[in-house]
Amino acid sequence: MTQLASNPTALRAIAGALATPREIPLSQLVSSAANVRKVRAAVSIDDLAEDIARRGLLQSLSVRPVMNDAGVETGQFAVQAGGRRLAALQKLQAEGRISPNHPIPCLVKSTGIEIEDSLAENVMRAGLHPLDQFRAFKALADNGGLSVDEIAARFFVSLQVVRQRLKLASASLTLLAAYAEDEMTLDQLMAFCVTADHARQEAVWEQIRHGYNKEGDVPWSGVGAPIFGRVRSGLRSPRRAT
Repeated sequence: MTQLASNPTALRAIAGALATPREIPLSQLVSSAANVRKVRAAVSIDDLAEDIARRGLLQSLSVRPVMNDAGVETGQFAVQAGGRRLAALQKLQAEGRISPNHPIPCLVKSTGIEIEDSLAENVMRAGLHPLDQFRAFKALADNGGLSVDEIAARFFVSLQVVRQRLKLASASLTLLAAYAEDEMTLDQLMAFCVTADHARQEAVWEQIRHGYNKEGDVPWSGVGAPIFGRVRSGLRSPRRAT
């Protein structure tokens, strides 16, 4: 038996912190003043509404019961995390595209600090790694038949970002693995993609790893543009700066 399993108090604390999943009619959801996101985000409510209309709501809203002055539930629920999704859903309802009684997947909480939950949802969210973006965009292009323009429009990123990520298809698996392990930056990886010759890429990579650094010419952290020339021209050693 684990230490946690033998500690009923700890189990009750964790169970109390976990939210209860529940579908709540849209008309019973209201925005919460405790939602920490106040500044306009990059993706507009209009764009988010169209995305929800096309693919559905991918993430539940985090809500708390609204109490009256007597401490009794009013039947409404304040959205502490997911205010932009709520606004997008309300826009769809105002346009007659969904019903006011449309069931919305929610996670209902009644313990903890409301503003803390809102802050945690926004601060602790991990952004997608560029390598994961590359793999996803490539799958959409190869298997879904989506163009660069379509991918950019659907995921609210610039054409440049999509093209840059898809360009990583030119990198060898060895370099992609090195990038995944933080052995090089995205700019450095992109420098290798000036050619699709994987053998040349890996030869230059090995020379940089085992020779270029040790010679003291330029620290690896400062290597960016020099990679372009070395990959294009072969394995010539760069001249020492004077």
